[in-house]
Amino acid sequence: VRFKTLDSRRKISILEQNYQFDLVSQEKIYNRYIDRQIELIANDGKIYSGALLAYSSTSITLKRKTGALQIVRMDEIANVNFPELPDGLITRPTLFWDYISDRAGKAKCEVSYQTAGMSWTAEYVATLNDNEDKLDLSGWSSIDNRSGKTYTDARLKLVAGDIHRATRPRPQPMYKTVGLEMAVMDAGFQEKAFFEYHLYTLPRPSTIANNEIKQLSLFPPAQAGVSKEYFYRASSGNKKVDVKLRFANSQANGLGMPLPGGRVRIFKNDSDGSTILLGEDRIDHTPRDEELLLTVGQAFDLVAEETTLDRRNLSKITTEYDYKISLRNRKDEDATIHVIKGLGFDWTISKTSHPYEKKSAQEIQFDIKVPAGKEVELLFTVRYVRQ
Repeated sequence: VRFKTLDSRRKISILEQNYQFDLVSQEKIYNRYIDRQIELIANDGKIYSGALLAYSSTSITLKRKTGALQIVRMDEIANVNFPELPDGLITRPTLFWDYISDRAGKAKCEVSYQTAGMSWTAEYVATLNDNEDKLDLSGWSSIDNRSGKTYTDARLKLVAGDIHRATRPRPQPMYKTVGLEMAVMDAGFQEKAFFEYHLYTLPRPSTIANNEIKQLSLFPPAQAGVSKEYFYRASSGNKKVDVKLRFANSQANGLGMPLPGGRVRIFKNDSDGSTILLGEDRIDHTPRDEELLLTVGQAFDLVAEETTLDRRNLSKITTEYDYKISLRNRKDEDATIHVIKGLGFDWTISKTSHPYEKKSAQEIQFDIKVPAGKEVELLFTVRYVRQ
């Protein structure tokens, strides 16, 4: 909790603060009144009074002033009177302060605290055009309030970036902060740099109700050029070819704004105007001028299949593998399939039917053009030398 005096002429210091959350309940009241005087009113109006010795769901035991014990059944009791609320019990969680002030009187102060149970994430809607070379992209901030409180006419600020949180000894809710730089609109968010993050302020009040997911527009719809690409990750048993959309997050391509991590849903309009979901993917925080690659789904009319043709031990430390990857195109148009093969370490390609690119120490990629209605076989030999 952070406390600040808004009147610069006043001097107020917090000496101690106590957060009390021992809330009132029937059981706690009975516990606090053990050995104390209470009064019971029976259904027939008879009054029993004495010190409470014990209680249960079926009876209450009292000690009368004469010293005699009396057990009264619960089904005989209409009301129980306690003189006062026991010390330490409160009706709602409360923060108590001990403070020192230079003088008495009212003073304007600001109290701020952080609550759990609130988060926000980015949600994107992307619509592919008929030629599948343009993408209409719109973004929303999706704010989820599970904090237990409604914030009426709140000043809403969203922080962009990955904020480090200190670990705690007990489980804590997950905090997630993401953000987006967008064109400034009259009713939209206004962005500015803030430390190593971005801060986005809504210039109008907004009510965030408890147990509500509120969506606010982050930026006006933008159109970007995209390319549709096919990827096959070669492995035994995998025949699926992934469909991906690649586009540059640049101003020249119609975007050029830092995109926060979030879910992207990709749609396309049918000839009758209906909107069809093609797939969805998640993106990480993406700065401007970086490239995005969205996985949309798997191609229905493209089939790939890997086969290990042979394995040879050339020496005690050298082994060769012969691979065949069959690529079948059942579409009415040509398709280029990017074949990715993980090889591990200490390898060389001793023979290949198609050129490849070394993507990393453990991975290579072949770009194979497969004509419409045809099949292409990719053959290559990998030699491993154990060090």
